[in-house]
Amino acid sequence: MQRVSVGWLGAVACVALGCSSSPGDVSGKPVSEGNSQTTGGSAGALGSGGSGQATGGSSGTAASGGTLGATGGSAGSAGKGATGGGAAKGGKGGGAGSGSGGGAGTSASAGTAGTGGGSAGTTSSGGSGDGPTVGGCAMFPPDDAWNTDVSGEAVDQDWTTKLENMVGNIKIHPDYGGDASELYGIPVGVVPATQPAVPVVFDWYPDESDPGPYPFPDPAVALIEGGDAMNCDGDCHLLVVQQGTCQLYEGYACHYDAGWHCGNGAHWDLTKNSYGQRPKGWTSADAAGLAIAPGILRYDEVRAGAVEHAIRFTTKCTRANYVAPATHDAVPSSCDPNDPNSPPMGLRVRLKADYDISSLSASAQVVLTAMKHYGMILADNGSNFYFQGEANLGWTDDDINPLKSVPASAFEVVTVPPLEN
Repeated sequence: MQRVSVGWLGAVACVALGCSSSPGDVSGKPVSEGNSQTTGGSAGALGSGGSGQATGGSSGTAASGGTLGATGGSAGSAGKGATGGGAAKGGKGGGAGSGSGGGAGTSASAGTAGTGGGSAGTTSSGGSGDGPTVGGCAMFPPDDAWNTDVSGEAVDQDWTTKLENMVGNIKIHPDYGGDASELYGIPVGVVPATQPAVPVVFDWYPDESDPGPYPFPDPAVALIEGGDAMNCDGDCHLLVVQQGTCQLYEGYACHYDAGWHCGNGAHWDLTKNSYGQRPKGWTSADAAGLAIAPGILRYDEVRAGAVEHAIRFTTKCTRANYVAPATHDAVPSSCDPNDPNSPPMGLRVRLKADYDISSLSASAQVVLTAMKHYGMILADNGSNFYFQGEANLGWTDDDINPLKSVPASAFEVVTVPPLEN
């Protein structure tokens, strides 16, 4: 099955529907991008206190979120990213989420809702090693593939060489950024446990979609990548975490027309490991058949000083195979299906342990340390070695630009599971 892989566009943060959430700004505009949108309210900034209370900003401007304690997690938000890709077999996307592990033993509480357009910060996890949370829900268990430390895994030199041959002499690229008028990232919505479930029509791939109803919010407040429910350009992902139930609902090519329509949809139980929840061979809102939200780099976890999960990344071409934890392959029409260097979906890379990051900004070191421990998982087709983060008004040039100096050759492929198709 063929699906067009297009760029991800600017975004906002979490839906305030009786739940905790917050938005953001970015710097460092991606190369491939689309339309964008902004909202008010930023996540809490690093502080010395404990939990904080959010203050509202005017509509369309930043509001401050809860500050984070020196040993706690921070309030945060979700966003959405931007990359391009050719026509591909299967799903594609990008996802996001908010929340992160705080310092050992202490957690920060979410800020209260801001006024005049500022939304509340999401709850972060307390203690180290617990992984990220969104809306008070862990993004899968600690032993899930997304949350597994692979710093001790063996190197697959053959695949490392193949990947280097395919991408060439390039630098990695943070796929989140922008300026005062444009934001780039992948948004995630958070809805309360009481959010009514509504029917969703899957127009493109109903046979590989988890049937509704889904607790999608009112179209007036739904966070959709690349626009809104009535006017969206690009991948139009709609990602929703339901509080209380800790269920994740992700849709691709979503819009509202007398009811919700999406190209396809996937439903994930965040209390269980993600691998094996959906049949092999099925796409998801991502081309690799993976959940989107757990692989997004979040502002609050960077500010808290620890990212404890793998990060999703893209390459222009992939082969007609996948490896665990992926369950679906994708071959863009612009790529040679017989290219021996094209990697499978689900391939995991890791920043080399001896790559010196000491001269970079503190926040860049946080991200790169995560890449040394948890690595990046190939989840979609797009620009080579673009990795995805949320849109947040708090990102600065010091957060974004140093990451662009890291060469793709500083990464190595870790042990590759058997190829499947």
